Amino acid sequence: QVQLVESGGGSVQTGGSLRLSCVVSPYTYDTWMGWFRQAPGKEREGVATIYSGLGATFYTDSVKGRFTITHDSARSAIYLQMNRLKPDDTAVYYCAAAPPGTYEQKRLLEPDIYNSWGQGTQVTVSS
Repeated sequence: QVQLVESGGGSVQTGGSLRLSCVVSPYTYDTWMGWFRQAPGKEREGVATIYSGLGATFYTDSVKGRFTITHDSARSAIYLQMNRLKPDDTAVYYCAAAPPGTYEQKRLLEPDIYNSWGQGTQVTVSS
């Protein structure tokens, strides 16, 4: 079973930046690892995902140009750099890993293909 532990959440003002980290143990090569978020009263949504082999990435439209997902196999970690934060970005952020396999591109930000989850870290953006 893959274990994931997030850190780096906090409170910032609109326009600020945060960097989330997720340590993955054991680090899984050749699979998708992603960041998701869930705001109160809303469904969990995919934010960004990265292929741990070649490093391909996909983002949800609302964060393109503001968020960057990266990975570092030497540190067994994935990261989410979040810039120009908005109040709508307020949520609990989770990292997750999918089982190795082939997935349709349109499904890569769907939570149900990921079977290992971290405990979440709160991000609050004030106006």
